[in-house]
Amino acid sequence: MSTVRIVVADDHQVIRAGYAALLDTQPDFTVVGTASDGDEAVRACRELSPDVVLMDVRMPGVDGIEATRRLGGPDGPRVLILTTFDLDEYVYDALRAGAGGFLLKDVTAERLFDAVRVVAAGEALLAPTVTRRLIGEFARLRPEPTTPAPALSTLTPRETQVLRLIAEGLSNTEVAARLVVTEETVKTHVSRVLNKLGLRDRTQAVVAAYESGLVVPGSRG
Repeated sequence: MSTVRIVVADDHQVIRAGYAALLDTQPDFTVVGTASDGDEAVRACRELSPDVVLMDVRMPGVDGIEATRRLGGPDGPRVLILTTFDLDEYVYDALRAGAGGFLLKDVTAERLFDAVRVVAAGEALLAPTVTRRLIGEFARLRPEPTTPAPALSTLTPRETQVLRLIAEGLSNTEVAARLVVTEETVKTHVSRVLNKLGLRDRTQAVVAAYESGLVVPGSRG
């Protein structure tokens, strides 16, 4: 198993040290650095090239959202947002900035370990059970005019269907069952959707589906 390189960014020293020590108990994890604010986190990531960053949202100076935005791009690390509240108003902004998912700060050790591995593998941390609740809730709270992205027209009807279903909270297994195809076929469609839309991961695809108006909160495909 390859080692996952991690940077922990949090403005509270005790929390930062606690996460670092906890993560270092895992044989497949190596904490290569820590940061007390977003600016320091960006510098650490550029110097140390971690695979995953645990990023607190609220930090002095450059906050976690701006730091996540600066670290965006295909070569940047995967960002796992840490938040105190289940529906933290900043979580949605962080996802739009390119975060791969979020965790509550009172998460159990095993859940933290699993989350880091999921994000490191390039998967979205938004579990199907919370996708609709999280993205849908913020889409309702923050209605904005939606204009379908031009790139959506490049998707085939089946790719559009797959995007709509994952945005509604279905897992690959559930999409496969709904469309009567194999799970591998669904993964292929998801990969093509990401490539065509210039998106980094499944989380960004979900956000894009809502923001483009492809999926309306509360609707079912």
